[in-house]
Amino acid sequence: MSTTGPGKDDPLPVKARSEAEAWARQLTEHLAGSAGIRIDPATVRPFFSPCTGRNGEHAPDDRYFLMYSAHSAVPLARHPEVVRQVRAVLQREGLTITGYRELLDGRPDTILDAEHPSDYTVTVESTAGGADHLLLRVTTPCLLPPPAP
Repeated sequence: MSTTGPGKDDPLPVKARSEAEAWARQLTEHLAGSAGIRIDPATVRPFFSPCTGRNGEHAPDDRYFLMYSAHSAVPLARHPEVVRQVRAVLQREGLTITGYRELLDGRPDTILDAEHPSDYTVTVESTAGGADHLLLRVTTPCLLPPPAP
């Protein structure tokens, strides 16, 4: 997304919703491919939401964030291996790992949270929707749509 850290009063990045979605799709596919798994296209869910200020306020300029999620069919026993591979890629690409777990009570139950230094987060986790699925989710920062022509 961006290359410099955001300041409190810096302008928001400008990106059309279609561009944000394409970027998130490309990132999730890259992460899946790096771990040797495939995204199930039927599970892709782009969720756009208005940005909300600290005190619940909304700006009238259509600013938004995107939470893009997709599932991959992965046998439960492979979840820790896949999450380790994704973690290595994220670290090489400069993200900070903010949460990590491979097992819970001795069984695979993974979660990986990572933050880009300036603007987006990535989550990979075992899902409650089925033991043989991993969820990949990318969340953008608050973005402004480009001005109307």
